Amino acid sequence: MIAMNIEILSIGDVTTDAFIDLSKAFIWHSGGIQKLCMSFGDKIPYKDLQIIDGVGNAANAAVCASRLGVRSVLYTFVGGDDFGQKAITRWKENGVNTDFVKMHDELQTHFHFVLRFGAERTILIKHEKWPYDISDIKTLKPKWIYLTSIGEHTEYFHEQLSSFLQENEDIKLAFQPGTFQISLLAQGKLSKLFARSDIFICNTQEAMLILNTQEQNPVKLLQKMAKKTKNPIVTDGPNGVYFVFENSMYHLPAYPDLKPPVDRTGAGDAFSATTISFLAKDSNLKEAIVYGPINSMSIVQYVGAQSGLLSTVEIEELLKSAPDEYKLKKII
Repeated sequence: MIAMNIEILSIGDVTTDAFIDLSKAFIWHSGGIQKLCMSFGDKIPYKDLQIIDGVGNAANAAVCASRLGVRSVLYTFVGGDDFGQKAITRWKENGVNTDFVKMHDELQTHFHFVLRFGAERTILIKHEKWPYDISDIKTLKPKWIYLTSIGEHTEYFHEQLSSFLQENEDIKLAFQPGTFQISLLAQGKLSKLFARSDIFICNTQEAMLILNTQEQNPVKLLQKMAKKTKNPIVTDGPNGVYFVFENSMYHLPAYPDLKPPVDRTGAGDAFSATTISFLAKDSNLKEAIVYGPINSMSIVQYVGAQSGLLSTVEIEELLKSAPDEYKLKKII
């Protein structure tokens, strides 16, 4: 069984992704929203198909941390199918401890279809009802818990986790919510976890949903978020990232792409997990956050959310050669 010197315990659903590279599609702009469109009833040709096992926000974060030399444990569920077996093998090969990966023979490992069109993607998802329970992990005392996307019907587990964290104030919480968790936050639920988070990470669109606002300015969103949680981080795609540290607000631009992006899947996970990994190495937030966009830049050069993840040495080399404009700016 695992030693008790865990630096990051990553919690969340995992999946096998089937990347389908579309050729006959178009983008329709409607009411400020982009929609992926194809001809209804047609046979739609595609250019390529790639199947990648053992991904999803929590798994991506665990693999990212491990590549950065951080002791990483994954708490999640897989089915007793080939996809589940392949996922566990993949995580072990990447140095992730899988002692707390639960296999259920009667359920199927999540399988998502990622429709790629250019560098962007639309994902078709389906979640099983996994039996998350704090008793599975309550003996663990990690330095950080990294909580991310979990499917529906898990409100009870979030309540359990909130109580566990109240009883273990020395454990730090990083919360990067998924779709279901964002929906709960928008309803005013998960407020204790929201407030308890030592780092809370979302993008501008997610912040608008969580805050029930039409405000799009990332600085104003950050100000609203800072009233509800400690050290919020709001990402804004190619415009960079905005965050709070010691009651001041900062902006960090995106690290420039070394070549045109191939696929943006996993860019947010790479940024978030890299930042938390360097926090787990005892950097402060201003120090840790500058590494995140570098891993995001790398990940979008590959298909899938893990292939482009860098080591600490590789990230530090890219940081040394960063352009002059890649620097923190205090905004408030």
